[in-house]
Amino acid sequence: MSAFAILLISCQDQLGIAAKVTSFLAKYEGNIVDIDQHVEDNKYFMRVKWSLTEFGLQRHEIKEKFELEVAKTLSKTEIHLYFTDAKPKMAIFVSKASHCLFDILARQDAYQIEIPLIISNHQVLEPIAKAFGIPFFYLPITKENKAEMEQKQLELLKKHQVDFVVLARYMQILSEALICKFPNKIINIHHSFLPAFPGAKPYHQAFNRGVKIIGATSHYVTTKLDEGPIIEQDVARVSHSDSIKELIRQGKDLEKIVLSRAIYNHVNRKIITYKNKTFVF
Repeated sequence: MSAFAILLISCQDQLGIAAKVTSFLAKYEGNIVDIDQHVEDNKYFMRVKWSLTEFGLQRHEIKEKFELEVAKTLSKTEIHLYFTDAKPKMAIFVSKASHCLFDILARQDAYQIEIPLIISNHQVLEPIAKAFGIPFFYLPITKENKAEMEQKQLELLKKHQVDFVVLARYMQILSEALICKFPNKIINIHHSFLPAFPGAKPYHQAFNRGVKIIGATSHYVTTKLDEGPIIEQDVARVSHSDSIKELIRQGKDLEKIVLSRAIYNHVNRKIITYKNKTFVF
């Protein structure tokens, strides 16, 4: 497969940024295959992807050359460079619900990722991990041992060189210490009833209120519970004739597809976060 480079750029907006970036790539015979940009609050954001087949720089030279020839002419610049043939390593956290886990494992080849481990606070889904040949770590969490279990989680993530984490219906609140180790690298999925129907049995609450749409939201995890930058959302229409069981079924389907899109966008470096929102190119 052909290899490509992806550069994510953010800086203060000024005249000619796109010209400077594209001229740099043209200088070294970089064939651009995808480029997008956005301006907000006088800040400029860009995602550019180009082929490495004929590119005139070695991979280890690109960032340094770009900083020297382009970034230094800009203001308040932040850049991130990625290569499409480098498979990121993703850890999955689960509890008892299996639908998102099954969906992720079925799509892992399409994502072009490695899944070195699955971590859970229950043993219910261990047979699924074994069926897919993925190491499963059971770390039961109580109020008394939460700090100890999270330290073990961090040790496992470090040992397996995990790049990002997906909470596939993991029913535990992560500590600030763990979240800060993976800024904008922990993806969560949940129903979109918040803040209207918080707490237990949201679909039952929604049914009793006669909702006309249900949905799912995937976002990056921050220290503010369920308030991180939103990556992907979707909805489905429902009616009074739908039972609670049917609402839950449709909700699970939405959760799977919304989480899948979020993972795909993250893996393909399509996301830039700004304040508490995302730009998905």
